[in-house]
Amino acid sequence: MHPSARNAAAAALAANKQGKYWQFSHLLFENSSRLSDVTIQNIAKQLGLNAEKFNSDMRSASVQNQINTDMIEAEKASVEGTPSIFINGKAARIGSDNDFKIAIENELNRKKSSPNK
Repeated sequence: MHPSARNAAAAALAANKQGKYWQFSHLLFENSSRLSDVTIQNIAKQLGLNAEKFNSDMRSASVQNQINTDMIEAEKASVEGTPSIFINGKAARIGSDNDFKIAIENELNRKKSSPNK
């Protein structure tokens, strides 16, 4: 985990409470090389989020508890970072769109040839 990971997760969840999760997450990944508290606040401002509600939600017990729960589940699943992709419950090491397509096709073919369809 990088130093801003927890704040970034809290920020995305807080943005979700204002209906902007996907837009916020996209901008977090776009700015991942310079992620900081200032960057997070700038993204919230860029998306027109209510700053007071956003910051309050980031610190809320419900958001912090969700992050704690997600971190426990991620550790159990051996997630090492985001984004992580799982195909039928198995971590997929994907380097490109083509790798993703091949992994899905392989899994579909494996299911077709399985005697327990």
